[in-house]
Amino acid sequence: MISSLKFPKVSYTGWGSIEKIGDELQNWEPANLLVVTDAALLKMGLVEEQLMPLLSGYNVSVYTDVEPEPSLSCGQRLVDYTRSGGFDGVIGLGGGSTLDLAKLTAVVTQNEGNVEDYLNLEGTRELTNKGLPKVLIPTTSGTGSEVTNIAVLSLEGTKDVVTHDFLLADAAIVDPQLTMTVPKRITAATGIDALTHAVEAFVSIQANEATDALAVKAMELIAGSLKKAVHQGDDRQAREAMSHGSYIAGLAFFNAGVAGVHALAYPLGSQFKLPHGESNAVLLPYVMSYIASSCPEKMDKVRTILGSVEEDHFDLFLRLVKEVDLPTTLAEYGIPSEMIKDLTKDAVKQKRLLARSPLPLSEEDIFTIYKNAHTGAPAIPSTN
Repeated sequence: MISSLKFPKVSYTGWGSIEKIGDELQNWEPANLLVVTDAALLKMGLVEEQLMPLLSGYNVSVYTDVEPEPSLSCGQRLVDYTRSGGFDGVIGLGGGSTLDLAKLTAVVTQNEGNVEDYLNLEGTRELTNKGLPKVLIPTTSGTGSEVTNIAVLSLEGTKDVVTHDFLLADAAIVDPQLTMTVPKRITAATGIDALTHAVEAFVSIQANEATDALAVKAMELIAGSLKKAVHQGDDRQAREAMSHGSYIAGLAFFNAGVAGVHALAYPLGSQFKLPHGESNAVLLPYVMSYIASSCPEKMDKVRTILGSVEEDHFDLFLRLVKEVDLPTTLAEYGIPSEMIKDLTKDAVKQKRLLARSPLPLSEEDIFTIYKNAHTGAPAIPSTN
C-alpha cells in the first residue's frame, strides 16, 4: 500500500516556543497582521502578555468575535472583516474553534465567493488560491487544529468542513506554557479529544506504520499525564506532556483520519452545542467497544498502552472519562431519548468520517450506539 504524510511547513514545540513567531514574521514582512483569538483569552491578558510583545513594530488588529463550535455565519463574519481590512498575514491564538476560523479566513478571503461555497457536503467551488500566510498557536492540548487542513463549522442540525491543503499552517507553534491556566473542565475535554484522535487514528483503515508510531506515542504521553493535568493543573511536566501528546495525536489523525466517534459527535455539537471534546468523551466508550472486535490486535495494544489489560474496552474507556470528571451518558447532558433518531440521521451524513471505521457502521449500528450512550450500557454490534 502506498501511503503519504502531510505536515505544516514548520512546527515549533516546547516551552517558550511562542518566541519563534518573530522568525516567521521576518519571512513574511507583513504590513497588517490580523490576530484571531477569543474574548476570554483577551480578558485573561494572555494576548497582551504573551503575544503582543512579540509583535511590536507591526500594525496589529485583534478580532474576538469567535464562537465555540463556530457557526457558518460566524465564519462568514470573520471572512468579511478580513476582506475589508487589507491584511497580509493571520495569527490564530486559542482553542480549536479559533484556529479553525483563523485558517479558514486566511484562505477563503483570497478566493471568490463565500464560506458556504467551499463546504465539503454542500459547496460547489474549489479553492484555487493559497491565501494569506498564517501562524497557528493552540492554547489547549486537544484539538490538533494547528496541524490539520480542516476547518469545522456548525450547520443546522449537523456539521460540515472546509478542507484543503491550503489551510495548513505556514507555522504551528505548540507552547505548553500557554496551557497552564486552562480550566479543569476544558483540560479534561480537550485531553480526551486528543486521546480520541490517537485511538481513532490507530485503528483507522487509512493507518500506516508511520501514523501508528505517532498514535502510539501520543497515547503513551496522554495516558501518563492527562489525569494529573486535569487535577493538578499547575504541574508543568504534565502540561508539557499533554501539549506534545496533543500535537503528535494531531499529526496522526490528520494523516490517518478519525472515524465513528467523531461522526457521532458532530451532531451533538451542532444540535445541542456540546463542546467538541465532551461530545467525543461521552461517545468514546460506546463506539470503541462496539468496533473492538473488528480490529482486536490493535485494540489490545490500546488497552496495554492505556494501562489495563484486565479491563474490557468499554470499562477501560469509561474509567478514563470518569477519572477526569466528565459525564458518561447522553442522559446526563439532558438529551432526550426521542432525539436519538434525529442524531442518527445526521451522523449517517458524515460519510467522510465513517468511511475510515474498521467496522462499517450502518444506520442501525449508529442508532444502537446512541441508545446505549444514552442509558450507559455497552452495545454488541449486530454483525457479530
